[in-house]
Amino acid sequence: MLTKVRDNDLQIRFGPSRAWIDEMFRDGEWRRSFKIEETDEGDTMVIRAELPGVDPEKDVTVEVNDDELVIRVQRTESHMSNTHHVHRSEFRYGSFSRIVPIPSGVEESKVTAAYKDGILEVRLPSPAEVSDSESHRIEVKRS
Repeated sequence: MLTKVRDNDLQIRFGPSRAWIDEMFRDGEWRRSFKIEETDEGDTMVIRAELPGVDPEKDVTVEVNDDELVIRVQRTESHMSNTHHVHRSEFRYGSFSRIVPIPSGVEESKVTAAYKDGILEVRLPSPAEVSDSESHRIEVKRS
């Protein structure tokens, strides 16, 4: 005798679906990104990026390109240990970037970036007038 098996019956017999585990390890866009927050403080646009565990002088690049703020992060971390005849190696690496639209005419020389406690904060003053745009790198200082 054949009976129809429902998904609920399978979950009761074999436990809940583990499809989320497969999705977690899939190489999706969310894994190559980081969280940001945009706010306005008067005449200044403030963008904060959550970047724990990076060295801002080596791993972070901030650029103004046309009407976009580009934040790039290159993370490389490795750990090796040899104890009691056991060799263990762990590593994490990857390249992450976010592009944030900004008002046209932001004066690149007045853009500042600071990194403190795992948060990158970029401050962009509101533009006075529109000017020709080209790429300009902003130095990230440790606070």
